[in-house]
Amino acid sequence: MKLKTIEDVDVSGKVVLVRCDFNVPINDEGEISDISRIERHAPTIITLVNKGAKVALLSHFGRPAGKVDEDLSLGFISESLTEVFKAPEIVIIPDCIGNVAKQVLNDMTDGQIGLLENVRFYEGEENNDSDFSKSLADIADIYVNDAFSVCHREHASVHGITNYLPSYAGFALQLEIEMLEKSLRNSEPPMMAIIGGSKVSTKLKLLGNLVKKMKFLAIGGGMANTFLAAQGKNIGASFYEKNMIEEAKIILEKAKSTNCDIILPIDAVVANKLEFNVESFTVNLNDIVKENMILDVGEKTVDLISNAIINSKTLLWNGPLGVFEIPPFDQSTTSCALTAAMMTRAGGLLSVAGGGDTVAALNNAGAAGGFSYVSVAGGAFLEWIEGKTLPGIAVLID
Repeated sequence: MKLKTIEDVDVSGKVVLVRCDFNVPINDEGEISDISRIERHAPTIITLVNKGAKVALLSHFGRPAGKVDEDLSLGFISESLTEVFKAPEIVIIPDCIGNVAKQVLNDMTDGQIGLLENVRFYEGEENNDSDFSKSLADIADIYVNDAFSVCHREHASVHGITNYLPSYAGFALQLEIEMLEKSLRNSEPPMMAIIGGSKVSTKLKLLGNLVKKMKFLAIGGGMANTFLAAQGKNIGASFYEKNMIEEAKIILEKAKSTNCDIILPIDAVVANKLEFNVESFTVNLNDIVKENMILDVGEKTVDLISNAIINSKTLLWNGPLGVFEIPPFDQSTTSCALTAAMMTRAGGLLSVAGGGDTVAALNNAGAAGGFSYVSVAGGAFLEWIEGKTLPGIAVLID
């Protein structure tokens, strides 16, 4: 996929509106707990600054539902932006549209950075309203989308604005597309996917797409219980989706026709309730009793998944294998993640992970740094894997 990019664009003296994702996590003290979302934009922002652009940063934060909410104002991130983008100062702009915002941006010196207010303070953003899109475009000369994580949204700052400004992809967005294409569309076989999480219903299209492409497909988390139930296996008191059993059977049959080896748990770590410091033990599936809840896959299953990783050239990972937030139900995710990181560092594996709790699970395992690429995108990552065309990408195709 070839995108329109900023490499050869003359931006000197021009206002360049950059759609970023500054929807950063906040701890109990109201401080940013992880600046990785900001850091990903550094190559694009610093390049534009060095080329003499007047850079206008645009992002959402939280869910203000189209109304001004001072608790969701973006000004608090300016200190982090100054540090990451190596800027002497960040100009705080109290709006994202209108004459004031336009005047402040035009008055900035070449190479200066301005931070616009939360774009979701306006209803027109999520409605992809044409008038709001025009208002966003009116304050700038060029538009750059550097936020893959919002590209599945047909919002004004992602989609509508491209009707009114020359539009390009930033470096972070380009890298994300490149790595996802390598892992799914232009990948080296054998290919493997690890898909975890609680519900089959949220990842049905994803699983249906993957069984057509993967040699190995390991399924963990709560969704594995639904597949086990579809096979007539005893899962005790474990969570599963009864209404998705027939869909699980269809996926299992489809895998047979496409020669995709689906790896399901053959043993499990169980407990009679889910809480910290609860007594847990590993059992074969046949030994699960009615009070048991499956909370992680067991060591034999970890061996199956690890061997598949070792015998693959490409790995796509979405979702944890167990309830990783509560030890010891993080052990399978940690073990398999470390195997993937080891194989990646040895040069034998291209590993791409992302979506939902995946990043937190890999960070918990201490393995995220060993992967080829870890996406912070949630919905956009999942929809890409499902094979969908994302609205924010479609408008940037050259």
